[in-house]
Amino acid sequence: MVKDVTNVKAVEINWLPDVEAQDYPAAESYLLIIYMPDRVAEIMAALRKAALVQFKAKDIFRASQLSLLGVSNSHVDKDRAKILAGKGLSPLLLVRDPQNGKVVIADGYHRLCAVYGFNEDALIRCKIV
Repeated sequence: MVKDVTNVKAVEINWLPDVEAQDYPAAESYLLIIYMPDRVAEIMAALRKAALVQFKAKDIFRASQLSLLGVSNSHVDKDRAKILAGKGLSPLLLVRDPQNGKVVIADGYHRLCAVYGFNEDALIRCKIV
């Protein structure tokens, strides 16, 4: 089936005013795989205090060095449905990893993929430390 891409960029991406509470434990769980617990505690404290900022979807992908998940992914599909319904998405949680020269998407990878599918230039609301 061919995807209809007419007016894809016309879809408005809505963001919640702040990160949803459940996203912090999800980010912490993921970060504990990558970093030692004391470092994760520092990161999480900093993320909770960080201001919301925006970056283009394509730039976050480039900085993260991750691949785009397809629309067949159930989590991406769920977030695409939210976007089409005009519901707000929770901002992403990002961590700069200068040692490896990339950004770690601690939470929000599926949301990022869903937004990118509509508009690679869309501004992504996020917190970054």
